[in-house]
Amino acid sequence: MASVSHSPAALSGTSASDLLRSSSNGVSGIPLRTLGRARFSSKKRDCSVVAKIRKVKKQEYPWPDNPDPNVTGGILSHLSPFKPLKEKPKPVTLDFEKPLVDFEKKIIDVRKMANETGLDFTDQIISLENKYQQALKDLYTHLTPIQRVNIARHPNRPTFLDHVFSMTDKFVELHGDRAGYDDPAIVTGIGTIDGRRYMFIGQQKGRNTKENIMRNFGMPTPHGYRKALRMMYYADHHGFPIVTFIDTPGAFADLKSEELGQGEAIAHNLRTMFGLKVPIISIVIGEGGSGGALAIGCANKLLMLENAVFYVASPEACAAILWKTAKASPKAAEKLKITATELSKLQIADGVIPEPLGGAHADPSWTSQQIKNAINEAMDELTKMDTQELLKHRMLKFRKIGGFQEGIPIDPERKINMKKKEEPVAGKTPVPELEGKVKKLKQKSSKAKKSSSKPTKLALNEIEKLKKEIDLEFSEAVKAMGYKDRFETLREEFLKANSRGQLMNPILMDKLEKLKNEFTQNLSAAPNYASLNHKLDMLKEFSKAKSISEKNLKAVKLKEEINKKLKYVIDRPDIQEKIEALKAEVQTAGASSEGELDGETKESILKMRKEIELELMNVLKSTGLDVEIVSAKAKKASELTPFLDFKAKMESLEEQTNQKIEDLINSSDLKNLIELLKLEVAKAGNKPSVATKNKIEALEQQIKQRLSAAINSSGLKEKHEELKVEISEAVGFAAGLDGSLKNDDAKEESSKRHESRVEINLGANRSFA
Repeated sequence: MASVSHSPAALSGTSASDLLRSSSNGVSGIPLRTLGRARFSSKKRDCSVVAKIRKVKKQEYPWPDNPDPNVTGGILSHLSPFKPLKEKPKPVTLDFEKPLVDFEKKIIDVRKMANETGLDFTDQIISLENKYQQALKDLYTHLTPIQRVNIARHPNRPTFLDHVFSMTDKFVELHGDRAGYDDPAIVTGIGTIDGRRYMFIGQQKGRNTKENIMRNFGMPTPHGYRKALRMMYYADHHGFPIVTFIDTPGAFADLKSEELGQGEAIAHNLRTMFGLKVPIISIVIGEGGSGGALAIGCANKLLMLENAVFYVASPEACAAILWKTAKASPKAAEKLKITATELSKLQIADGVIPEPLGGAHADPSWTSQQIKNAINEAMDELTKMDTQELLKHRMLKFRKIGGFQEGIPIDPERKINMKKKEEPVAGKTPVPELEGKVKKLKQKSSKAKKSSSKPTKLALNEIEKLKKEIDLEFSEAVKAMGYKDRFETLREEFLKANSRGQLMNPILMDKLEKLKNEFTQNLSAAPNYASLNHKLDMLKEFSKAKSISEKNLKAVKLKEEINKKLKYVIDRPDIQEKIEALKAEVQTAGASSEGELDGETKESILKMRKEIELELMNVLKSTGLDVEIVSAKAKKASELTPFLDFKAKMESLEEQTNQKIEDLINSSDLKNLIELLKLEVAKAGNKPSVATKNKIEALEQQIKQRLSAAINSSGLKEKHEELKVEISEAVGFAAGLDGSLKNDDAKEESSKRHESRVEINLGANRSFA
């Protein structure tokens, strides 16, 4: 390539843009325009470049000519697109505020009438205004939780930036998460209040439809939480206290947000906020929903406006889950405890900031001033703490939430009102399967009778299952025979009488008795009578085997306990020494039979026997047994066989009595009385009233009378009297026996055990309650 010569004249008159140099072609220090002329033309020409500036809108950056007049010294407020609305927002009336609207209309009508007629209506207007203020005060001092939720969601409620611009001296908004996104639903910036510099982070809702769409209705995406996280790190690095404003229904839960890591962004914020070394204050100015609110709410102090709410799930969502309809949202809002006062009682919120009557939108500037005072007061307290104390304070604030107490009994009233566990309805077990189980049970019970060393363990769940099946059979019989409506009506009458705290009406008892007798008489006509009767017989077999097993189990335990204590007595060192001494004495005497022993040795043996018997008696008495030593002169054991017969008869009579009592308890009328008694005892608690005591005693008396009348009418009393006569005759026959045999009173007391059993259980232990 030929070299190109240059002269200084060639470089004169070049513009700044032509002084760009290029080294890619191996040429340096040559203007591009000159290089072009050298390549394509050797002829020099003068040329001029003319540029026109297009007129566009004047930019306000970097400084505006007219700063925001609402902010003192707010020369940087232009950096935020948030500006005062050109038009005032339209007034929105909530449903519960409609009575106030009527007052307002009356005041407007009277003023219009005064202007049109020229008459003086000053007194009427003042009276109406006073009534309006009183109605407003009454309404806003007795708000329900769902009404506070509606106020927190009010479209005209002041937003985060409204409060910030109203209470800060200077504020500059900071944008972006440094990953290419800037979520408008979360606004961050640095501002000053009374000379103190803070990092403000808040969720921003719109003031109209256009702004709500732009702000995504205050629901942040992961980019917003990452922007907030960046500003938290920034504030922690520079030592700025952090003030967060919570006002969101929750994090934005669309598919894209989940793909971008919504849960991870929230969790990262939660973890980071607990480690920041600067004071953090969170203020709930509207509604704080779920993790989207908590992601900027892990603070040393959580403050709430008076009509703000803070919840894990909205009342509508909670009602849809628990009551299957969103119409139950008022009930859900009450149960969730989401208002500022309730959360302060639970120590979740640390303070309540007052609002004007009518809500924060009634006087936004006054509300902002209250928030400002609360921030200054909380910061005065937190800035006195060092870093470790501040971190511990933040940790303990959340550790104390949700405290619990152990060992405190549940209030009986609460226990009654608790939702009962819905147990699955027992299905019908095939009859052959039940018969097989009953046969196995009979075999086990027969083995238990023969051998008491290994008691039979019955499957109690089989008995319960059979009882449920019998109840199901009875229900089907009631439906099939057309008694369902009559039973339901009578049951409602019983419940009404019981709810009024009255005693059982005799008329109701007679109705129940008649209906029961009628149903029992016609039960054989039920289509499932055969199956029901068969299962009732099997239940008797189950119950009989169960009672035998329980008796054997008790006997084995008692036998083991007695043998253990007797062995302990025999093995005692002092007893063993005496026995060995006595054996040595007998060996020294050299006697081969009892007759060859001398008198002193016999006396020593008798004395030793009495000592051992006395020790054994004390041991048996310690187990709760009555011990009698009987030395009978009867030469043959056959003379004592009548007493064994009496024992078998007594056991048989006791078994019949127990079976009769169990049948009576399972009967419908007595079962209802027992259930009523249980309910009354549960309601009474530890300190029953006089009326409740009287009602309980009356129910107990009714149950005793029913049991007594049933036992007397069953023929058991006659059997008992016959057995008592036989025992008295046998005792008279054995009057010649030696020893300390007890008189008739002992046998009579033993045989009367059946009559007194019901009274003891009801009066002392209340086994039916």
